[in-house]
Amino acid sequence: MPNLWVDADACPRIAREIIVRAAERTATPTTFVANHQIPLPPSKWVKGLTVSHGFDAADDEIVDRLAEQDLVITSDLPLAMAAIERGASVMTSRGEALNESNIRARVQMRDFMETLRASGEHTGGPKGYSDVDRREFANALDRWLARNTS
Repeated sequence: MPNLWVDADACPRIAREIIVRAAERTATPTTFVANHQIPLPPSKWVKGLTVSHGFDAADDEIVDRLAEQDLVITSDLPLAMAAIERGASVMTSRGEALNESNIRARVQMRDFMETLRASGEHTGGPKGYSDVDRREFANALDRWLARNTS
């Protein structure tokens, strides 16, 4: 049985609610990992794990605990790359699958944008979490769970 690992520090509340409902519906063990307490409903299938406030502590905890068949939900590209290298599946909270064929290009683009920002260029931030994002994420999560749990 795969586990869901959620990088909860930056996971939108709406996505958290979708994950909790999906975990309950499919009886999938799910852990929200963050460096602060995440409000979660009482559940047999869903738990929170609070880690120290160190840099990347939540990411390191997820990588240390995941197994090949697990799904990591994150928008953190270095965490995604580490999870992919360990054989896990990765999905963003917008429902985008990250895998061996697209992660390196995404990391390179992130690094390029960081370089621009460091030079004083204003590049803007991520767009807001929309109803389309919510729908895409819920559908992608349902498809992954249908393929990987029974």
